[in-house]
Amino acid sequence: MGTWDVMKRTHFLCMLLSVSAMTLNTSYAQEEQESADVYLEEYTDEFQENFFEALKQKGIQNYDRAVDMFLKCKQLEPDNSVVDYELAKAYLLDKKYVQAQDYAIKALLSEPSDYWYLDNLLTILDKQGSPIETIKDRIPYGNKKLQQNMAVSLFKMKKYGEASKVLDQLENSLLKSELQRKIKDSLHKENEKPIAPIAKQEEKDDPLVELRSKMERLISESNFKELLDVSQGALDSYPLQPYFYYANGTALNNTGNPNKGIEVLETGLDYLLDDEDLKNKIYKQLSEGYTKIGNTQKASEYLNKINSGS
Repeated sequence: MGTWDVMKRTHFLCMLLSVSAMTLNTSYAQEEQESADVYLEEYTDEFQENFFEALKQKGIQNYDRAVDMFLKCKQLEPDNSVVDYELAKAYLLDKKYVQAQDYAIKALLSEPSDYWYLDNLLTILDKQGSPIETIKDRIPYGNKKLQQNMAVSLFKMKKYGEASKVLDQLENSLLKSELQRKIKDSLHKENEKPIAPIAKQEEKDDPLVELRSKMERLISESNFKELLDVSQGALDSYPLQPYFYYANGTALNNTGNPNKGIEVLETGLDYLLDDEDLKNKIYKQLSEGYTKIGNTQKASEYLNKINSGS
């Protein structure tokens, strides 16, 4: 097998394993990586070639062609939720919302606790102006993890009232209290005075500060494999921290999965309030990610955002 084939197979596996990375703990992700060779054998060369071609076509905005290739993958692997997810995304980009919604629901039914599957479905509903109630009976709405993910996704979409209603249905937890605080801060941001800098002692004892420092060190050392594990674990515990999305997207960009890296980085932008330095770092990684998948137009757009300061 040639070097290019090995790279493509490795990239394909990384993409499959990371689709639900936000719901996986670090030890599970490591177990999955260790069984990579066995797992990869489940997919035929024909499936992989069609899948890669579909991603390529989607990256250059040839959505009809991408859908055709994903549908071929669907014929080869009818129960593959990753294919359903990618079909939903491709149809969404092509503004074919009915088809997008159907495939998004199929993906979510396969993995109800997956954040990205639900986030994709909510984005599709938002594009149509449809409330969640229209699909409640088609998804396992009673799933508590699904409800947590829904609250986070609605917050990201700045639908604070809807997010609060979902949170009211959940038991008390760190995620619930943190998200309620974020919602309150967002609603009152324009009327509030700038928050005073955190005291040094508080920073010293803050696990978020410690995690960020560790990730900064891993980035400076270009230790992207460990960064991937650390950032995934951090996002699982603290899904509202934009820096953790930046770190995870950077790791994905540099471990053979720029498509997923782009998605994570764009999500991180949604959580940013006032941090121009971090915003520019995310723009830089988005530019690099789009360059890796061959979309030079989008790469230039994000590079120009850095230069223009927008």
